[in-house]
Amino acid sequence: MPILNRAAELQDEVTEWRRHIHARPGLLYAVEETAGFVAEKLTTFGVDEVVTGIGRTGVVGVIRGRLGDGPAIGLRADMDALPMTETTGKPWASTIPGKMHACGHDGHTAMLLGAAKYLAETRNFKGSVAVIFQPAEEGGAGGDAMVKDGMMERFGIAEVYGMHNMPGMPLGHFGTRPGPVMASTDEFAITIDGRGGHAAQPHRTVDPIVLGAQLVTALQTIASRSVDPLASVVVSVTKFNAGFAHNIIPEQAKLAGTVRTLMPETRDLAERRIREICAGLASAFGATIDVRYSRNYPVTVNHPRETDHAVEAAAAVAGPAQVSSTLDPMMGGEDFSYMLLARPGAFVFIGNGETAGLHNPGYDFNDEAIPHGISYWVKLAETRLAA
Repeated sequence: MPILNRAAELQDEVTEWRRHIHARPGLLYAVEETAGFVAEKLTTFGVDEVVTGIGRTGVVGVIRGRLGDGPAIGLRADMDALPMTETTGKPWASTIPGKMHACGHDGHTAMLLGAAKYLAETRNFKGSVAVIFQPAEEGGAGGDAMVKDGMMERFGIAEVYGMHNMPGMPLGHFGTRPGPVMASTDEFAITIDGRGGHAAQPHRTVDPIVLGAQLVTALQTIASRSVDPLASVVVSVTKFNAGFAHNIIPEQAKLAGTVRTLMPETRDLAERRIREICAGLASAFGATIDVRYSRNYPVTVNHPRETDHAVEAAAAVAGPAQVSSTLDPMMGGEDFSYMLLARPGAFVFIGNGETAGLHNPGYDFNDEAIPHGISYWVKLAETRLAA
């Protein structure tokens, strides 16, 4: 099964939807305009049930097959944009200053809408397909909110699948892997309280800048000396704020950063070592260090059986040579991880071609990927719910 003829026919229409969504971005849960557009389209398609307000502003549409009773599977797209100013200069560029679809969620939403239209027309499956349109992927944990709102139970979802575009991967290609595919995304904020004074009399101070510099270096030993070299971990200090004059040693310094891991045990180890290193340096320098550690998105872990199903569906659309089932894990995060904790499923990547990277002000979703994404969703639904 190559690209569906119907998916190719829908490309121009779905592209219009995508560009409409792109021009009117919303952040986090404030995606009411996009959610309203989605709900209106689903209703127009004749979707059996359209429910809004799941996880605050999420939308779920239920399409029942014509081949009899059976399980339900969930297909998920994200709807929110990023707080960035677009520089593409495209006719459909964001019309809202400081907000843009720099991660392709407009494309994800449009492709799933295209698949919903096709599936509502044909219904060539048993059971039902729940098309899930999620808010607040970009740091708001909208996936967790939809799960906590009872989405899986309410719609009887037995398996759940997600998809994300990937710049640099050729058009028409797909990639994924079983097991950890994207990292957990933790954050830390460290406050060092020392004793300030005149820069000409450092011996009368407890210098939080010197301590902070030692701390930045010490934190790098978590990856190099505390964690198994075969395990993945990133500990990055991304903020260091201290001081206000050239001749004054300040009272306080503040550091912050991120921790990315692919295994829960590595995550636990990294947090523990950060706290231990801070406590040790505080004692050595005679300072006080406060550590605030926030656990954000968990590791995105694909289930083996469902990953096989996703690979088979992608190969049926793109051809086996265009599908990688051994894609390297990525240290970026994804809140589809919460849905994969609630139900078995898989997360795949679809090629966006040679475009600007994600979270870049010059990025735009490649509309040529639309028929490939629609065809993948349809193939996955029809094979998982075959009579």
